[in-house]
Amino acid sequence: MMKKLIYLLVALVGFGFVSCELDDNINPKRATEVPAGTLLTAAQVQFVGQYNSMSVNANISRLLAQYWMETTYTNESRYDFQDRGIPDAFFREIYRDALMDFEEVKKILTAANYTGGLLDEANNKIAITEVLEVYCWTLLTETFGDVPYTEAFMADQDVTQPKYDDAATIYADVLSRLNTAIATLDETAGTFGSSDLLFEGDIVKWRQLAKALKLRMAMRMADIPAFGSQAIVEALASDSELYSASEGAIFNYLGLEPYVNTIYQGFVVDNRSDYVPSNTLIDKMNALNDPRLPLWFTKKDGAYVGLTYGLTAGGAYGNFSHFTDMFFEADLPVILADYVEKEFFLAEAVERGWSVPGTAESHYNNAITASVLQYGGTAADAAAYLAQPAVAYATASGNWKEKIGTQKWIAMYNRGVEGWTEWRRLDFPILNVPEELTYGDIPVRYPYPYDENDMNEENYDAAAAAIGGDKATTKLWWDKN
Repeated sequence: MMKKLIYLLVALVGFGFVSCELDDNINPKRATEVPAGTLLTAAQVQFVGQYNSMSVNANISRLLAQYWMETTYTNESRYDFQDRGIPDAFFREIYRDALMDFEEVKKILTAANYTGGLLDEANNKIAITEVLEVYCWTLLTETFGDVPYTEAFMADQDVTQPKYDDAATIYADVLSRLNTAIATLDETAGTFGSSDLLFEGDIVKWRQLAKALKLRMAMRMADIPAFGSQAIVEALASDSELYSASEGAIFNYLGLEPYVNTIYQGFVVDNRSDYVPSNTLIDKMNALNDPRLPLWFTKKDGAYVGLTYGLTAGGAYGNFSHFTDMFFEADLPVILADYVEKEFFLAEAVERGWSVPGTAESHYNNAITASVLQYGGTAADAAAYLAQPAVAYATASGNWKEKIGTQKWIAMYNRGVEGWTEWRRLDFPILNVPEELTYGDIPVRYPYPYDENDMNEENYDAAAAAIGGDKATTKLWWDKN
């Protein structure tokens, strides 16, 4: 990681010192041409930062999944998106600071008109960038619904008020793009190397992530017959490149400011004391005697105690359990996709009657065991946990969504986006009802950015009407149950 950071800093600083003889209208402190690799680096950092953010100004998915509860300022845990303009920040970070740079990477590589081996390398780089773009587009559509797509980056053609495209159509299109990227990735050709902070240009790892995204997309659309999820999953299920135990797409922070994990940034650098574990999570884990409790949380007066989710008054920071030291490490990695997630998906696929190797129980057990091991537990811990009637898959009694949904929600802890999205899709576990609200008030999407109502009103109005109203409680097209 140190080499990667040095590469980035040298590249960024170097632009201002190409020549000492400059025209009067050239600013020597601003880059006019940026290498594709440097843009990729910056966009990866921005994307992971937004995806993993704990800031109440940008990403409240840990609150929406009820993993955390706010101690002092409780508006966000009571689903106030507007005061801080949370949707605007989420939208802006993905479009402006990730997708726009990814698009520019592709333009630079295409405009170079490479031939021979350099063309093969450029194609690899474009395919890698496409995988990252697909990740961004799935995140946007799963969060908002219909969003600008075909006109999203046409400002150079005077399109400053882009139309919103149908989310299901976008989703199908990016699946096609993902398939093309998978077919293009070539281990014999060059790639980004050290400017790729995620995999250092390892093509096999990029193909693994692409297939993990494809599996995730298919399972997200499992209740949408037209998407063809069953055929996709059955074709992928025996693929040797799907993640094996302990494998995944892991973004490793350097651990030096500003390249630090969001939790370290919030609690240590910014010295915040806004969050503690929620009772929704702590009570569920207590009831199941979950071996991850001591791995994730500290005790308060000899017990694991979470703050009741949704209280208008919050609670004193010192009266509850807190996060264990591992979560305050500056270099705490971010999981973008992994074996745990894959195994839960395959367990569900079996239950849906799809032709997938293994049993639902074996995949379920694999997922939980891997999650326990991932955080420092033992195989014995996992086995004892799975032997409990309340956890054992044998007691699912036909309600596989409750069994898989609850355990997946626990396993996705600290992956707020995935935990919230899978709760929306599987509808388990049953969450807390915040004070003065109802269960139906729990958000199932982000509202559109509030600026869009002012700056892109006509297209905003059309998009809101198309999805059934711009409300946090409007179910998206894939959320059928």
